[in-house]
Amino acid sequence: MKDALDVLKSFHIEVQTDIISAHRTPEKMFAFARDAEKKNITVIIAGAGGAAHLPGMIASITPLPVIGVPIKSSNSIDGWDSVLSILQMPNGVPVATVALNAAKNAGILATQIIGASDNSIRDKLKAYKNVLKNMVEESSKGL
Repeated sequence: MKDALDVLKSFHIEVQTDIISAHRTPEKMFAFARDAEKKNITVIIAGAGGAAHLPGMIASITPLPVIGVPIKSSNSIDGWDSVLSILQMPNGVPVATVALNAAKNAGILATQIIGASDNSIRDKLKAYKNVLKNMVEESSKGL
């Protein structure tokens, strides 16, 4: 999840971090999801391994967008259980899901969501995308 944090900080987006478990600290999870909007949180990134219920449970409580990061953990089935648990949400409780262990993409997606209503962030995203384009073009020249 550090990659998501690094991306958000690189765009100068204020972050709040915590460790919450849907199964081991359900009261903390409910309080966090219930109070996130009051704390001016805009987007929630929730990583989870194994059964990976955290992103969906948070999404069931809050009106804020939730991005789920499936994690290949020591108790997972090669990560597939995490991917499917986060991806297969019932209608009415969406969770945006990135690839397995793709916390960086979660950070970029959260930045894009915030940038939809913040021109300063959107301009930084445009510059970031241009850097990616230039990297590909430079690699192509080296062939």
